[in-house]
Amino acid sequence: MRKYVYILLSSALLLTACSVGNSQSSSSDSKATSSQTTAANNEALTKATESYKAFVEEQIDDLLTDTEAWAEVLKSGDLEKAKVQYPVIRMAYERSEPIAESFGESDVKIDFREADYVAENGSDEGWSGFHRIEKILWTENTTKGTEEYADQLVKDIKELKAKIATVDVTPDVMLTGAVDLLNEVATSKITGEEEIFSHTDLYDFRANIEGAEEIFKLFKSSIEEKDAELATSIETEFANVNSLLDEYMTDDTNYKLYTDLTEADTKKLAEAVTKLGEPLSQMGVILE
Repeated sequence: MRKYVYILLSSALLLTACSVGNSQSSSSDSKATSSQTTAANNEALTKATESYKAFVEEQIDDLLTDTEAWAEVLKSGDLEKAKVQYPVIRMAYERSEPIAESFGESDVKIDFREADYVAENGSDEGWSGFHRIEKILWTENTTKGTEEYADQLVKDIKELKAKIATVDVTPDVMLTGAVDLLNEVATSKITGEEEIFSHTDLYDFRANIEGAEEIFKLFKSSIEEKDAELATSIETEFANVNSLLDEYMTDDTNYKLYTDLTEADTKKLAEAVTKLGEPLSQMGVILE
């Protein structure tokens, strides 16, 4: 009997040992899987930030090249060509704003609106950049007086390019930047105050949307892993906003003047951008 009991006890101990061993093995496997997932996610985020920095640098390169050519157009006195090129050239800057605007001094030199500059400085003395040139082209209907501002603008963009080369792009900067781009469209730009002289605001809208969409695309796979439904929702709302903007295009490149839109048009556009902003603001799930 004792032998039989001993055998039973031995069997029980063996089963317990196996159970503990399997539990420990399962725990180790779980930790290893979690560690691998975290590593893969970090790698994906690193790749996204590197790709985004390359995207911004490419946009600023295009901005510089196009602005240098535009400066020559301004100096040649070709008013109509200068007006046509103005909003298209600026789109590269608008796409890059999450990084470009982080350099406040450069942003003031390159992209400050007259009303904002005067509010901060008491007058327009020292005001320069794209909008300074815009005012001359549309209110004075001439290129005269733009030459000096154009040369300064080229210098300021070169300075911005050098600064961006040294910037450390993080997922937080990208996530915040994407939402800020939409907020800017839905709040201040929707009023038409950005391009108050030329009324070319729709170019800015599209560029801001494209900038935000680029960030989403770079994070899309990471978002899908965390919340596939969220990724689909963001994609759907981007398509909706882009479809609305397409309605206001006059050809493959150009848009209607913002003053040609009705109040109903601008309301519809603002609502679509706000609706996109809701799921877009949840992209931070990738950092959880």
